[in-house]
Amino acid sequence: MRLYLPDPAATAELASRLHAVLPADTAGWTLLLEGELGAGKSTIARALIAAMGHSGKVPSPTYTLVEPYELPRGMVYHIDLYRVTSEQELRYLGWNELEDGFRLVEWPDRAPALAASADLLIRLEYAPSGRNAEITGLSTRGAELVAQMSATTMT
Repeated sequence: MRLYLPDPAATAELASRLHAVLPADTAGWTLLLEGELGAGKSTIARALIAAMGHSGKVPSPTYTLVEPYELPRGMVYHIDLYRVTSEQELRYLGWNELEDGFRLVEWPDRAPALAASADLLIRLEYAPSGRNAEITGLSTRGAELVAQMSATTMT
C-alpha cells in the first residue's frame, strides 16, 4: 500500500488510521519504521503512541534506545536503533524481554534480521513536497491489517 503524505498532519493521520485497525491486544507485534533522517518516523511513532492512550510527551529514544509506555491496551516499546552497530547488540537491549508488548522500531536497517519476525514495515521517502509512505505486511496478520487499511480511504 502506497500513500502520499503532504504534511505532518497527514503523517499523524496515517498513524491514527493504523491504530484504528490494530487488534485490541498488540502484545508480540512489531512495526518497523524505515526512512532517512527527518522522513517522518518519529512523527508516526509519536502519533501512534498518543492514539494508543499516552497523553504526555514522547521523547526520542535515540540515547535511551528504548522508551517503554504502559498504556490501556498494554505495553508499547518505542525503540530507536540508530546508534546500534550490530544485530548482536539487540540482546543487550533486552530484545526478547520486550515480547510482552508492541515494539515500534525506528532505524530497523541497523538490524536487518528483524524483518523476518516483524509484522509491518512503513517505509517513508521524501517526495517533491511531502513524503511517500509504503506500508507492507511482513507477517500474515500484518498483511491482513494492511488489507483493512487499504479498504478505507484517507481524508
